[in-house]
Amino acid sequence: MDESRMKKIMCVTGPIDFNELGYCQCHEHIMLREGVSCQLNPALCMDDINKSINEVIRYRSAGGHSLVDAQPGGCGRMEKDLLEISRNTNIPIIASTGFHKLSFYPHNHWIRNWDEASLLDFFLYEINKGMYKDIDHGPPKSSTCIKAGIIKAALDLEGLTPLYKKLFTAAAKAACKTDLPFMVHIEQGTDAQSLLYFLLELGLHPSRILFCHMDRTILPPDRYIHLLREGIYLEFDTIGRFKYHDDLAELKCIQHLADAGYIGRLLLSLDTTKTRMKSYTPDGIGLDYILRVFLPLLKTSGFTEEELQQLTIENCKNIFT
Repeated sequence: MDESRMKKIMCVTGPIDFNELGYCQCHEHIMLREGVSCQLNPALCMDDINKSINEVIRYRSAGGHSLVDAQPGGCGRMEKDLLEISRNTNIPIIASTGFHKLSFYPHNHWIRNWDEASLLDFFLYEINKGMYKDIDHGPPKSSTCIKAGIIKAALDLEGLTPLYKKLFTAAAKAACKTDLPFMVHIEQGTDAQSLLYFLLELGLHPSRILFCHMDRTILPPDRYIHLLREGIYLEFDTIGRFKYHDDLAELKCIQHLADAGYIGRLLLSLDTTKTRMKSYTPDGIGLDYILRVFLPLLKTSGFTEEELQQLTIENCKNIFT
């Protein structure tokens, strides 16, 4: 890939220089249309654009510069609204193509039935030409000029079934062809190590792989280190999710991995839902929680300014470039 492209990151408003990314939370959900996921969990619907704009403005005021919306097409992504939010807040938003866990799609959804080649073409089109619209209940027909800038995938409790292997293979091939980051939802109880080996065999470079949500349950440090040794990134996004554990447990885990030499492979985010965004739920922690609360906690615990910049700016920039 030529030098000029390496320095660009595709956002919903168009490409930006990698130095413009700044402080970035790499796994958020800013807009989410009501659908199957909402039937499973009512918090998985954020479809009021004014509330979402207010949330992102609050994030910007706290020091946020950019963010990733991690909702792929076919299960509630609202690409046109992401564009409007970005224009109204001056926050670059990186949108996702790819697939989510299959429980978030109707049983007869097209993404279950397409062959690998068709899925690959779909992912590449959304990256190179523009994301499709109105694909929650029918196959892609009409596209936008809004391009995806990251590939999202998800491993659910079924593991690498033939259907998931087909989806992962198509998405991984798209990542190899475009050199985009490959972000993976890791469900609790799944075999992340086996998935990583599968992705590496498909040709994905470890520096483009980001595993998310593995801090829902704080694992023994070696479980994280075995993955980090391969050169991938791990995202810690259970910050402020007190039904799982408190922030101190999260901090201790991050501190241990930083002390082990892996601070350059860790990312921070919130994986927001309706119940945690203040504009939707006044008692929620807010999209700015990391900036307002968690980073000061890290600093009080001994993290230097350079280390905080590594976690929140440099690592995000590196995975994209």
